[in-house]
Amino acid sequence: MALRTILEFPDMRLRTIATPVVNFDSSLSCLIKDMLETMYSAGGIGLAATQIDVHQRILVIDVSENRDKPQIFVNPTFTVSDQQNLDYDEGCLSIPGFYETISRPKKVVIHSQDQHGKHFDLEADGILAVCIQHEIDHLDGKLMVDYISRLKRNRIRSKLEKKHKAL
Repeated sequence: MALRTILEFPDMRLRTIATPVVNFDSSLSCLIKDMLETMYSAGGIGLAATQIDVHQRILVIDVSENRDKPQIFVNPTFTVSDQQNLDYDEGCLSIPGFYETISRPKKVVIHSQDQHGKHFDLEADGILAVCIQHEIDHLDGKLMVDYISRLKRNRIRSKLEKKHKAL
């Protein structure tokens, strides 16, 4: 296993639309292990492959209290099962230090494959529903800053660009 570098906004590679996974082999298993290690090390609850510059439709999530119940989603999609929205203060490993209130559907049904290619559906609500939608956005080249005003987005961009220049 290896820690991967997490891309940070405004890196344009975060806008790349991920392609479906077709090979469910040992290299996929290795990538998933790396993603989990990277997510846990960074203190996140979710990570999309796009965030580590791998443009395949893979997500890892762990919203458990003890951070010991990782969930793997390969080629995930979702359908909204409850039209009511939930406002949640979202953060993002690719936009470190910033939190914004985003409104998303409260309940969704996730359609996915596991790391072996087996199809499954999962009904999710609350934080898991929010997290899966956030991470699927990454696979589609969309970021949480796309949900906020241009002024706020530009302010965040400026602060992160200054941080990167100082490094």
